[in-house]
Amino acid sequence: MGSSIHRIVITLCFVFSTFSVNAKPLTFGVVPQQSAKKMAENWQPLIDYLSTYTGLSIEFKTAKDIPTFEANLAKGAYDIAYMNPYHFVVFNETAGYRALAHQRNKKIQGLIVVEKDSPIQSLSELSGTEIAFPAPAAFAATIITSAYLRKNNIAFIPRYVNSHDSVYLAVQRKFFKAGGGILRTLNVAPEEVRSDLRVLWKSQGYTPHPIATSPNMAQGDRQAILNGLMALSNDTSKSSVLKRNGLSGFIASNDSDWDDVRALGIASLSRPHL
Repeated sequence: MGSSIHRIVITLCFVFSTFSVNAKPLTFGVVPQQSAKKMAENWQPLIDYLSTYTGLSIEFKTAKDIPTFEANLAKGAYDIAYMNPYHFVVFNETAGYRALAHQRNKKIQGLIVVEKDSPIQSLSELSGTEIAFPAPAAFAATIITSAYLRKNNIAFIPRYVNSHDSVYLAVQRKFFKAGGGILRTLNVAPEEVRSDLRVLWKSQGYTPHPIATSPNMAQGDRQAILNGLMALSNDTSKSSVLKRNGLSGFIASNDSDWDDVRALGIASLSRPHL
């Protein structure tokens, strides 16, 4: 009898051990605002913290460009995703992503930057010029900035260069007279690039990028990840993990927090306009 129970215990331990080893890691997709290498360097410490805190295996993922990231969201390819506010409004409705958290004490603003010694002092001086943007559906960097220019009858030619870093570099190197971005990515751009740029214009603020989860994620895992984000936000010894991404900490969020973005009535991913 005793030997039978012993064999059963060993078998169960083997089964659970095998399940743990073979369990598929959760994917944490991050919108590609910078180079994949730089993003991995910046986001991996945060993901490692969450993995350790929750006991869940979590892997960093991104995409070669924003349109590819959007296609992945549409397929529900990420278990967890850091996406722009417009992406969330779209993929909350179509793919079922659920808001979990967003940056605390922060609103996202669109920026238009110019080279620091540029003679351009007003938006009206950009009329008829080519302006660099990350991608058509980059919320604050493209959609909000473009809408404001059109609203004020400033004609321009958009050029999409795939990432925020590419926008800043292109303007710094004078390939374009101006470019669209956001303060968070500008602040973490290389110093030699950032110091050569000047903010010409800022938009009003909107609810910032969410961390959202797949509709298939277990509620227990969602809560564990949220608890991890809250713990990280309140752990002053780990502030560098947040600062390297231009983040100050997180608060819990609801899907309705992005109603300010929904109210803009943006038409589609392929042809965003207000």
